[in-house]
Amino acid sequence: MDGTITKPAAATPAPLPAETALPRPPTVLQRVVSHPGLVAGLVLLGLCVGMALLAPLASPHDPYEQSLGQGLIPPVWYEKGSWAHPLGTDNLGRDYLSRVLYGARISLLIGVSVMLISGLIGTVLGLVAGYFGGRTDLVVSFVITARLAMPVVLVALAVVAMIGGSLLVVILTLGLLKWDRFAVVMRSATMQVRALDYVAAAEAAGAGRLRVLAGEILPNVFPHLIVVATVEAGSAILLEAALSFLGLGVQPPLPSWGLMIAEAKSFMFFSFWLIAMPGTALAALVLGVNLVGDGLRDVFAPEGRA
Repeated sequence: MDGTITKPAAATPAPLPAETALPRPPTVLQRVVSHPGLVAGLVLLGLCVGMALLAPLASPHDPYEQSLGQGLIPPVWYEKGSWAHPLGTDNLGRDYLSRVLYGARISLLIGVSVMLISGLIGTVLGLVAGYFGGRTDLVVSFVITARLAMPVVLVALAVVAMIGGSLLVVILTLGLLKWDRFAVVMRSATMQVRALDYVAAAEAAGAGRLRVLAGEILPNVFPHLIVVATVEAGSAILLEAALSFLGLGVQPPLPSWGLMIAEAKSFMFFSFWLIAMPGTALAALVLGVNLVGDGLRDVFAPEGRA
């Protein structure tokens, strides 16, 4: 023994457990694919858009061409049907397949145009009222209340009856009447976002009011805007069909689905397909638009749903 004290060897520390990898959040595409309602809506809407785009190529005849000797030919699956007119003809001998395909253009044009016009008006009013508050909010709220006091259908009927029915008149009338839901939803959503910290941080950093509205608030209320836009587009399509059915909307010989249903009501007990085909196309389009809107709301703001 030389008197040297030997220290015990230090214990080797146990290896730390590997960190558990957190699951990656699903991408937007994964959310879309996993949402059955959105997929179904995209399929229906895609079919209607395809009908509208391919109408000049897929239509076997001119949708306006009349042949009184070929009137009320049944669809091809009936005994007296003919492949020359796969979906038959109407009472004036016009090819029904061609008119249904071109009718998709009218409905989509009205839905998109009304959505853009009313969305622009309502979104601007809602953002301004929700952000500035005070007297600005009182004025906008009064305008919204005055608009809500007017029934859309009755006002549209009165305006179209006085001015005259046409495609442009229907679009402008509905676009100037259906902005109230945009304004109400955008006002409420803007008030909620207005009180959040990142808006205050942007204002403290010297951002102007327009920059805050366009760059901070609008992107965060966009999911609400999508839902309202799709609902209003579907509502506009149905309202145009109702006006055309009453003879105050799109005028003949344009192939509007609502007008086609109105023209076929006298033959509903003998040639029911004249009503069933445009009615089914109209229902499929509106259902697809609403499913897409609701699905996009889930995809872009999944935390807001159970």
